[in-house]
Amino acid sequence: MTNTSLQMQVSPGKKLNFDNTEIAFRSKSKSELNSAYWLFKIMSSNFLTQVGPPVTNLFLNIGLPIQGIIKSTIFKQFCGGETIAECEHTVAQLADGKVGTILDYSVEGEEEEHVFDFTCAEIIRTIDRAAGDKRIPITVFKVTGIGRFALLEKLDARQELTAEEQKEFERVKHRCERICRTAFEKDVPVMIDAEETWIQDTIDALALDMMMSFNQKKLIVYNTYQLYRHDKLAHLKADHLVAAKAGFIIGAKIVRGAYMEKERKRAAEKGYPSPIQPDKETTDRDYNEAITYCVDHIEQIGVVCGTHNETSCRVLAELLDSRQIDHNHPHVYFAQLLGMSDNLSFNLSDAGYNVAKYVPYGPVKAVMPYLFRRAQENTSVAGQTSRELDLIAREKQRRRI
Repeated sequence: MTNTSLQMQVSPGKKLNFDNTEIAFRSKSKSELNSAYWLFKIMSSNFLTQVGPPVTNLFLNIGLPIQGIIKSTIFKQFCGGETIAECEHTVAQLADGKVGTILDYSVEGEEEEHVFDFTCAEIIRTIDRAAGDKRIPITVFKVTGIGRFALLEKLDARQELTAEEQKEFERVKHRCERICRTAFEKDVPVMIDAEETWIQDTIDALALDMMMSFNQKKLIVYNTYQLYRHDKLAHLKADHLVAAKAGFIIGAKIVRGAYMEKERKRAAEKGYPSPIQPDKETTDRDYNEAITYCVDHIEQIGVVCGTHNETSCRVLAELLDSRQIDHNHPHVYFAQLLGMSDNLSFNLSDAGYNVAKYVPYGPVKAVMPYLFRRAQENTSVAGQTSRELDLIAREKQRRRI
């Protein structure tokens, strides 16, 4: 059977329509749809998303009983629960729409060794949970979840480590290796998230080592390439050359990036050239070139297209069709965040593409930094909140609610 006929079975004559709200929201109940509508309505206020985080942190720190309110509103929209077990409802709901789950333990900003050990063990628990469950096709972790930010910063700056810091970094590498080895043994792919540029070289080196160790025969470890950086398209191609020579598969999660304002501010303050692209058009160009490069080398590169950009999703979908590559090729995934861009995720999955949602979880107070970023990201990305609101409003109108 040809690739083309397989595609026709998966998606019989169906053209992608990201405006189809019936498919986008069919897993949402009336109350869930109404809650999402009012939440995005509130988030459309720049004032509230700027003032909300410090006020909420103050209330939490002085012990005001607002965790219940947070858990039933913004936490419910963007997180799966406080524990792996609590995420089961979300895992099942996404699976009903043929969308996978990426369990993401979203505790960050910690400094103590015992917390890093716990986080490492928790990430391994997500891999154990995913093993044998096709509804959870990929897992993920941040290196700053298992190692101290200041240590990584010192390594990136090529400053000499003390003897104690050398031991500390050995522990970071050991945790990273334990996670990736477990992923290899359980046959569960794991993505290493990208972070700030001033710690990213160390993360990239760790990721390349892990791919070299565990991607010899199958795709297990992914690194993340932030294409809002002007050097990352070249970096992706260079890593591919290393992999081709050494005989391993590259795992590449392709994203635009999440730290743009922080990156530009730090570069200006410290007087070095900004690592960020000069404009959005250049970022979009490099992003689409990166996913095209991955598809051009699909047997040697596995790609996770992490984006909420409709154009980039369409570029990748049409690339697969033009190359007569199966929609569900194991080396191609689309990924979005839980609670956002359901019109992309569910319409792509309905057309037979591999799709997974990042499902963050963790104690409410511990995941607040993640939630604040989501709220602010929705207001800073041009049109994102209004787009979400418009789609939900149209579905409410279609259902007459």
